[in-house]
Amino acid sequence: MITRKVNSVEEAVAGISNNMTIMLGGFGLCGIPENSIAELVKMGVSNLTCISNNAGVDDFGLGLLLHKKQIKKMISSYVGENAEFERQMLSGELDVELTPQGTLAEKCRAAQHGIPAFFTPAGYGTEVAEGKETREFNGKMYVMEEAYKADFAIVKAWKGDEAGNLIFKGTARNFNACMAGAAKITIAEVEELVPAGTLDPNQIHIPGIMVNRIFQGKKFEKRIEQRTVRKK
Repeated sequence: MITRKVNSVEEAVAGISNNMTIMLGGFGLCGIPENSIAELVKMGVSNLTCISNNAGVDDFGLGLLLHKKQIKKMISSYVGENAEFERQMLSGELDVELTPQGTLAEKCRAAQHGIPAFFTPAGYGTEVAEGKETREFNGKMYVMEEAYKADFAIVKAWKGDEAGNLIFKGTARNFNACMAGAAKITIAEVEELVPAGTLDPNQIHIPGIMVNRIFQGKKFEKRIEQRTVRKK
């Protein structure tokens, strides 16, 4: 039986070093691989290029790496909840590549499926299309987007088995699903790790072939990004 289980977060992120490109799952504060991010902070790796839908908040998620100045470039879609991100971007300390959300997801998915590039109408006629090939299909203009090239993808799942099969819970499926298998090495941190053969095959979202290393995280926060309550 093939096993992709590793015994600790330290073993899972081994090999991540300065100047690498890393994909990180999550949407807002949901489905963030927080154990792995905390370990990267501890390791002190720097000059990272991070591909993530957003940049967390100041004291959680990628915000922790930003505070330590460990990220040199962010490739993201939405970054409006992180004051430190805004400060670094406006001061020129951080290189930022804003990408339409659907395009970001598809660039991950293209890498996952071995597709080098695709055409999308999103961004045509804007700064997003500058320097990129454009082409007309059926009377409509499209922009060619290349698949991402990343050294590591780090995803968070609810449950996984030792063979690397993953099940996501609710909206935590988000970018985690399309990033698994989209880099040279995929790391999955899970809330519950079970023996291979335990999971119902019909419930698996990502097969183990997409995962290189899997470990069980020790603690996960269940944060709410924006709490709104009704007046009495």
